[in-house]
Amino acid sequence: MRRTEQTLVEQMQINDVEIQHRMNLLGLSSQCLASLINYKPLIESAIEKMVDEFYKKQTEVDEISLLIGDADTLTRLRDAQRQYIIDLFCGCYENDYVNNRLRIGMVHKRIGVEPKLYLSAVCTLKELIFDVLRNTIKDHAELNQTLTIIDKLIYFDTTLVFDTYIASLVGEIENAKRRTEVYAKGLEEKVAQRTHELEKLAKLDPLTNLYNRREMQELFQRELARARRQKLPLTIVYFDLDNFKSVNDTQGHLKGDEVLKFIGKYLKKNTREIDIACRYGGDEFCLIMPDCDVENTIAICNKLIVAFEAKYPALHLSFGIISAPLDSTVGAEELINRADRKMYEAKKHQGSHIIH
Repeated sequence: MRRTEQTLVEQMQINDVEIQHRMNLLGLSSQCLASLINYKPLIESAIEKMVDEFYKKQTEVDEISLLIGDADTLTRLRDAQRQYIIDLFCGCYENDYVNNRLRIGMVHKRIGVEPKLYLSAVCTLKELIFDVLRNTIKDHAELNQTLTIIDKLIYFDTTLVFDTYIASLVGEIENAKRRTEVYAKGLEEKVAQRTHELEKLAKLDPLTNLYNRREMQELFQRELARARRQKLPLTIVYFDLDNFKSVNDTQGHLKGDEVLKFIGKYLKKNTREIDIACRYGGDEFCLIMPDCDVENTIAICNKLIVAFEAKYPALHLSFGIISAPLDSTVGAEELINRADRKMYEAKKHQGSHIIH
């Protein structure tokens, strides 16, 4: 059930047993409380004077005057204060009475009345009530008993007021904590996402979005070890653009970048997730093909040649392809150098060519 569907008594979980327990702690018996109703007519006859005097004293305090703020608010407060005083002598102090007292604490917290101001106001009000009773009750024993009951009842009210006052403070702290936790979680997720993005960017070539040389070398070491351990084929392709410098020199670096981006997009789209496509440097590219033999690798390279020359008929690619020996201790760098040498053999032929 939502809080707005509950009374304050229900929210604070104050039942009849708890009410009686609090009264017992203050020595408030049902019999003595019932006696207060005898003075209700007296209090009602003096209520206007008491309320006038109460707010005269309260508005002399700058802090309270600022909280009240305007005449309409003061009128509403005067009405509420009349009812509060009369309810002290109602003779019935059960759920409705308790709920109204709890509401006072909630309202005072919301409008920013500090505890010291509330307690000061309670002392002022109590003395005004006591003055009315002293001027009327002639029997000394009856007067003392009645003043004691009123004093204890106002203590009872004050505990209820501060229960909701404190509960409101705790609620604000918990809400602030939840908001902080949500913010911190969101911030943590953003940081993690940004960290992931930065880590990803650190692994990629910014122009082609392929792996950079450093990341490719690390991944290649892992795939080479796996291929040798599992006795699976592993093929290395090294290729570049023939006479790429002339493209930059005659058509500008933007055209050169366009050509390199095309190769990057093609490789991203037409290689497997397990393949390692890398811009090795400048116009040179390296492609590591796990679990792929030379024949299948040649077919893949030929498809790239067809797509590339359809887009750039005046340009050609040279490929060097080798298969990693699985019973050898030749390192990853040496294998790339061998594929590089094969590529330079391919450059001796006119047009795009593949040497393996």
